[in-house]
Amino acid sequence: MSKKLVTIQDLSCFGQCSLTVALPVISALGVEAAVLPTSLLSNHTMFSAWTKCDLDTEVDKIFKMWQEQKISYDGLVTGYIGNSNLVNIICDNIKNLTNGKIIIDPAMADNGKLYP
Repeated sequence: MSKKLVTIQDLSCFGQCSLTVALPVISALGVEAAVLPTSLLSNHTMFSAWTKCDLDTEVDKIFKMWQEQKISYDGLVTGYIGNSNLVNIICDNIKNLTNGKIIIDPAMADNGKLYP
């Protein structure tokens, strides 16, 4: 049986990052990937401007549904979260999702410079 991993991070519609990169890499490793998008961005935040829609309420509902369905994963990895409310929602639910490895990527900077 293959391993199952959930990746919790944004979906940037343009720019090679976030779920658009994570999902194919995880799948290429032979791991069953599930995604939990934290926000939808027009493009990643290294551009001069972007739009962002936080998915706080949906993330919370998804966690509740997964718990009701007794869905769990062998591991979990996070990327860009986007706001402190999402951090709290994820922290409140993370232990219900896996007993396996948890990798937290703060996704706060590149090349020694913090994201805006």
